[in-house]
Amino acid sequence: MARPLRLQYPGACYHVTSRGNEKKPIFRNQKDREKFLAYLESAVVRYGAIIHVWCLMGNHYHLFLETPTGNLSQIMRHINGAYTTYFNVKWKRTGHLFQGRYKAILVEADHYAAELSRYIHLNPVRAGIIDTPEGYLWSSYRSYIGQNTSPAWLKTEFILGYFDGKTASAKNGYREFVEERLKCEYGSPLQATVASTLLGSPEFVRDVTVKYLGEKQDNRNVPAARELLQRPSIDAILQKVQVELSGEKHLKNIGIYCCHRYSGAKLKELGDYFGISGAAVSQASRRLVLKTETDPRLKKLIQRLEDTLGFVKS
Repeated sequence: MARPLRLQYPGACYHVTSRGNEKKPIFRNQKDREKFLAYLESAVVRYGAIIHVWCLMGNHYHLFLETPTGNLSQIMRHINGAYTTYFNVKWKRTGHLFQGRYKAILVEADHYAAELSRYIHLNPVRAGIIDTPEGYLWSSYRSYIGQNTSPAWLKTEFILGYFDGKTASAKNGYREFVEERLKCEYGSPLQATVASTLLGSPEFVRDVTVKYLGEKQDNRNVPAARELLQRPSIDAILQKVQVELSGEKHLKNIGIYCCHRYSGAKLKELGDYFGISGAAVSQASRRLVLKTETDPRLKKLIQRLEDTLGFVKS
């Protein structure tokens, strides 16, 4: 199995998930869940982790966390390692509890923190366990909406800050933000992950790639690193889009969107290429994404294009 790409630096934020080996439960009762939360707290105290969001399911968990000192591996070794030891001793078992290594996606927090928190908090609803997220006891959602006293180790201020400067109205705003998705199906924000490693704007992907992979020879043989380092050119992307979607009425905007998302080129460079401003490139790309939310045909077209051309590898 190819080793995963681990990008670590001070201030990095991640969506982390880890599943039970052979999809088996990792929590058997309330005590297990409480013990896992205790290890989250000790990760904060001992290793400086900042936990923004958490959700414990039956055979996996989700975390949205920040690493001020760039020590994700140390934090996760503590959480998964300590919990595995506890679980094996308590239930008189041996061997691996988790399926391989945890999965960590580096996230551009300013763009995706709120959306990811909503996705995580709605996990029990999507799984059919509960009808509304506030009825689920094993996530941070009740702390976000004021139904539980938030533990000192959970930091809700960052995400609630997107909704209002005042705590009470921010909690109400966040609740509305989450519950609006109860009325409709919506795609996972993780579908926009690049190379199974990065979730963020094209500028974020480019900057992280250049800064943290450009000089790291030891990562050149990791598939995700190769994909990030070998970004397709604008001309190559447009040529493929033209071949696949010749005659499509949204062809120009699809081309702009694909170049914005996958070329790694700066907005000014893209603007100069298309004869528009950099801001117009960003706006055109955003408008296309919004249109896919109300146009199923266009959404399937974009997904097929991305899968066919290999722009996104899962």
